[in-house]
Order: sequence, then C-alpha cells, then structure tokens
Amino acid sequence: MERRERFARTILNGFESYFAEFQNITLAAKSWFENADWHGIQQASARRIDLYKVHTSRVNEYVELIAGEHLHDLDFWRAARGAFSRQIEGHDNFEIAETFFNSVYGAVFKHRKIRNEYVFVFSPHGDMPPADVSKVYNNYHLDASLPALLEQLLDDYAFSIPYEDKARDIRNIDSVVKTYLAPRFDLTRGDVKFQVLKHHFYRNKGAYIVGRIVTGSNSIPFILPILNNEVGGVYVDTVLFGSDKVSVLFSFTRSYFLVDASIPSQYVLFLQQLMPAKPISEIYSSMGYNKHGKTYYHRCAYRHMEKTTDQFMIAPGIKGMVMCVFTMPSYDFVFKIIKDRFTPPKEMTREQVREKYRLVKRADRAGRMADTQEFNNLAFARERFSDELMEELHKVAPSVIEEHGKALVIKHVYVERRMTPLNLYLHDATDEQVQDVMDEYGNAIKQLAAANIFPGDMLLKNFGVTRHGRVVFYDYDEIVPLVDCNFRTIPAPRTEAEELSSKPWYTVGPNDIFPEEFRLFFSGNQRARKVFDRLHSDIYEAAFWQRLQQRIRDGFIEDFFPYRRKLRFDRGASAVVARA
Repeated sequence: MERRERFARTILNGFESYFAEFQNITLAAKSWFENADWHGIQQASARRIDLYKVHTSRVNEYVELIAGEHLHDLDFWRAARGAFSRQIEGHDNFEIAETFFNSVYGAVFKHRKIRNEYVFVFSPHGDMPPADVSKVYNNYHLDASLPALLEQLLDDYAFSIPYEDKARDIRNIDSVVKTYLAPRFDLTRGDVKFQVLKHHFYRNKGAYIVGRIVTGSNSIPFILPILNNEVGGVYVDTVLFGSDKVSVLFSFTRSYFLVDASIPSQYVLFLQQLMPAKPISEIYSSMGYNKHGKTYYHRCAYRHMEKTTDQFMIAPGIKGMVMCVFTMPSYDFVFKIIKDRFTPPKEMTREQVREKYRLVKRADRAGRMADTQEFNNLAFARERFSDELMEELHKVAPSVIEEHGKALVIKHVYVERRMTPLNLYLHDATDEQVQDVMDEYGNAIKQLAAANIFPGDMLLKNFGVTRHGRVVFYDYDEIVPLVDCNFRTIPAPRTEAEELSSKPWYTVGPNDIFPEEFRLFFSGNQRARKVFDRLHSDIYEAAFWQRLQQRIRDGFIEDFFPYRRKLRFDRGASAVVARA
C-alpha cells in the first residue's frame, strides 16, 4: 500500500474510532435517564464534546510518523485527499469523515493554506449523503381511535421503568391533539399518519419523542417531552406542535442532544423538514456534531457571499470593551473578534477570553447562551468590508488581520447567530413587549445562575432577543461559576461621613458581589427597570443568590424546560389541556 493510501486510511480509522466512541457515550443516555443520573448525563455531554480533540490529536501523532518528511508537502496532501475521497466512496457518514480529515490537516498547517485541492472545503460527494429518511421513523396509521394509536406509540417508546400513569398521559395528549388540530386537520380521514423518529433525544433531565402528523399534503411537527419523576416512573409532560416550538427545542442556545443516530444525515434531513428555517449546520451541531456543523456553516457562508454584494459593517448597538463585532445586512450571523487592547476598566488577556468561550461550549447553556463557531485564519474578500469597519479593525485589532492582495485574513474569529441587542429592542417596544422581554431577561439571569453560571456584566446590551422572543446572553468575558462568587449585602454606614462617602466604606474582596448594585444596569431605561423590579426584584437580594449556590453545592441540577411552563400537563386527577 502506498504511503498516501496508508496515510489516508489512518485518518479514516481515526474517524471510525471517534465515531464509535461518540456513539457509545450516546447509547448510554437512556440508562442515565432511567436512573435519573443527571450528573452522569451532564458529564457525558461534556466528555463527548472533548472527544473530537482527543481523537484528532491521537491521529496526528500517527500521520506525522507515516508522512515523515512529506508532512508539510502540499502535493502529498493533494494525493492523500484523493485517496481519502476514494476510501469513503459510499460511506454512510462520508460528510463527517471529510470534516475529520480537514481537522487533521488544520492541526498540521495551523489552519493556514485551506484550499479545496488539499482538504474538503467542498465535497466531491455532495454536501450530504443521499439519505432515505423513511428508514429512521416509525409509521402509525390512524386506523382505529386516536387513544389506541397513542397507546401503541407510548408502548413502543417505553423505558425500563413504567409510565407513572399512562392512561392519564394518553387522555392529555388526545385532548390537546383534538383541540389544537381539529380546526387544521381532518382527523377522520383515512390517510392520517404519525411519523416518529425511532430514537429518543436526550438532554439534561428530559427525553423527547420527535415526529410529525401527516394527512395528504399537510403535516405538522410534534414533540412529546418525557420526564422522570425520580421515584421509578416517567410521564409525558406536554405535547408541542409546530415548527417554531420544535425550533426552540433545537435552539443554538441549548446543549447538544444525545440521540442514537448511526447515520446522522438521515435524522438531520428529517428534522430540517420539520424546521425549514433552521440552518442545517445548527441541526448537525444540536446532535453533537458541532465540528461538522462548522464545516457546513462555512460552505453556506461561502455561497451566501458569492450571491450577495452588500458589505460587512460594524454591528448595530453599543461597541463592546473586549470584542469588535461586525455583520452584513443580508446575513443572519455576526462575527466577533477579540480586541488587541481592552477598553478600561476591563483587565484580562486574550487567552482568558478564549477560555470563557470554551467554558460556554462545554457548559449547560440552559437555553440562555448562544453557541458559537470558532475559526482561525478565515479568509474574506477585502472589498466586502466597509471603510468604517476596516478603520475600526485597524484601530482595535490590527494584530488579528492580514491583507493579502484582494483577500483579508482574520486570524481568529467567533461566529454566532445574530440577535437584536436587548437595549435596542426596548427602544421601540410596546408596553406589552417590555413586560414580556423583561420577564425573559430576569428568567435568563436566573436560569444561568441555576446552571452555575454568573454572567458578571448584566447590562442590557449584553443580551439579545431571538426571533422567538427569547432573551439570550452573549457577552462571555466576565462569566464565572456561580459557586465561586461571594454575594454580600452592602453594610449600613456607621457614621455620617461613611454615608456621604463617594467610595465604599467597607472592604471589597476580589470575588465579592453586591446584588443591590444591579439596579445600575437599568440606569438608561427606567421603563424597563420598573417592570423588572415588579417581576424579579429578588435578584437584588444576596440571599437569593446564596440559596442558589447552596442548591448547586448540594448537587441539585435544575430543570430547564425548552417550552413555557404554562404548557405543562396537570398531573393531578383531572387533565388540563395544554395550550399549543
């Protein structure tokens, strides 16, 4: 076997090893759920993210040995790419294998010289395998009664522990389906089908059954969230209908699912049919294939640039002290560059900021922190950058940019979904919108805290509003584990001089935080503050934060529902119809 063939086979073997271990961790999710081992599933989720780096690093050791003096020979890599392409011909997961090849190359060349002739910037096999999604879902025909269909479905998706009250769950689902769908679907037609993905989606403390109801040319997605009562039983918590609610479940603000998908592209295509507005890159990431999500994102970004002409510009909103942020009007993403020097009083290093982003990647984002993709040496067409943006980049981050003829190379950049900054959203918000969004803002802070994340700088400009109206935190440079903070109440002044002093009359430690001062975050918007004070004034109390810290130290893991609590079923004797 020629050296390049052995070289390519070594990378493919490394991918197979990675994928097998990824699957093994994923397959254990059902047992963790059944045993209510929430720490186990949390730790496994983080370990599965780390797995990719472990396996690519291991493969790099072998390819260095095999390549020898050819390791940095681009002609050798061109030949190896061809050999690898032949070896994955017909492979069920060739697209993820190509990304693995790219990662090995990127490590060797420090993410430089990224050309399609050496790596799979684009795939000769297509973006995705030609997947037959019918192979990954079960069909349930509404031949008899809806309760009979639902009973069969719940039996097929049962666990090793029983349903708490299956008859009650069936009544609840039946009532909602008939109430919500009757005006939209003719459930008496003989062609009504429930198409349900074969395996549960696990995340945090929930298991989710995902599918769609089909009649004729009409279909509607649905989700059945299953929860563990932690005393030996499970129950259906609600039923969710529509693309928007499914999209929130698969949001870029949440941790990655564990789902037994031996051919991920089949699941991705089915899910994309449920959520047409959701980028395929985000669906891959939501299933834990965030590295391939990055590859898919890059391909889509390149095509977007090819068919548009608008320029990159400084992103709307107040400029950050640590990050320079830019976007373009036609684009749904923003680019974030760490500045060379931070605006006072910020005092930290570039590496400390990057560590914060790594923390967010591995943490439970609780639906309140945006996932990001990290790029090194990302090339752009220089002409697409406005003069104002170029002036800003040369001013705040000259060490991060390089100009090569018509190309502008950014050495390090984060990409995340674009949101409306909360401070800008409030400018034109109605009273009802202010009420809703400030409740969301308070809930975001509380849920992050319950996930052991203290945001640090909670200014309105550091939060964004998604198209679904959810408030999401996206400024990570000051986040710390909640348990590392020392929440204190400001001591009462003992003398008139202390009361009139412009400086603290009490000692302040490096980790000391005084929640009473959080009111300052609303200094520019009193309308928002009044609403917030009415809804979430407990955030101003040190005792509130101290109680959360104690729960975390006691080992408690919070529930983070990817749907409104008002949608949850009543588990009492009489079922209440959850509004869809």
